[in-house]
Parts: sequence; structure tokens; C-alpha cells
Amino acid sequence: MEMGYLERGYLEDDELPPKPSEERLRKKSVAYIECPQEIPCSPCFESCKYDAISMQNINDPPIVDYEKCTGCMKCIRVCPGLAIFMLRLRDGKGYVTLPYEFLPYPKKGDIVEIYNRKGEHLGKGRVTWVLPPERNDQTSLVTVEVEPDQIFEVRAIKVGKQG
Repeated sequence: MEMGYLERGYLEDDELPPKPSEERLRKKSVAYIECPQEIPCSPCFESCKYDAISMQNINDPPIVDYEKCTGCMKCIRVCPGLAIFMLRLRDGKGYVTLPYEFLPYPKKGDIVEIYNRKGEHLGKGRVTWVLPPERNDQTSLVTVEVEPDQIFEVRAIKVGKQG
């Protein structure tokens, strides 16, 4: 019997949604949702003012229309499963904006360790943007600059010792 993502704790490549084109990734940031579970959850769908996220019903995994997505990041802030990432290619670099719920918060310019969805170390990235939570019930967002071929792999960061 093949083990599924619930038992493994991460998604394999063949379980991920279709990727936006390189051309689209060069235009502006785009939401990439790694949410395969058929559970009653729709905050991303409800938060999208551009009709870029669709769901047949509340139990279906969300689907992003990459051409409609403006990269506004409303969906990433409300996802309780931390399953949404903003991806971008610009000036020969890759950028991944990801939810971050640990202390200390990184600072712009910090060099951080980067990890894939399996928890495997991929190297280092540079923090280019941080949005700390405005309230205690919000998730911080962090953008990290990485190699362009890593944007579909980087899903976590580790901040080094501060001070």
C-alpha cells in the first residue's frame, strides 16, 4: 500500500497543483496553493476579490487562475493551513513569500537557511521583505530571495541566532 501525504507529512511532486508558467512568474507575484485536502475550508476563496481562486464547493481544494491572480497576498494571510506561497521571478532571481510563525522574526537583509517541504536543507536565502503580524491572530509573511529553480521547492526558513 502506497503511503499518502497525510502519513508522510508532505506532498510529492505528482501531488502538487500545476505550476504557473515562467512567463507568468516574470510578470508579478502569483499565489501557489499546496492544499490537497478535501475539508470544509474556504478563507482563501472568500478573501480573493479578483475571482482568481475557485472552489466547486467548500470541501474542494482551491484552484488558482494564475492569469487573474494579482499577487495581493490576502489569501496567504488567511490560510489556516499555511499552504499558500507567493512566487516570483525577477532579474535572474527567484522570490518566495511564505507564512512564518516563529520567533525571532527575520529582518530584511538577513541570510537564512532554506528548506523544502520535506524539511531537507537546500542552502541559504536572503530576506528581502518582512510583514509582521498586525494582530496576534495573524501570520507574519517573509519573502526570501533564492535561486530561480528553487521557487517551487523552498517552503520554510530558519533564522540564525540574533545579535
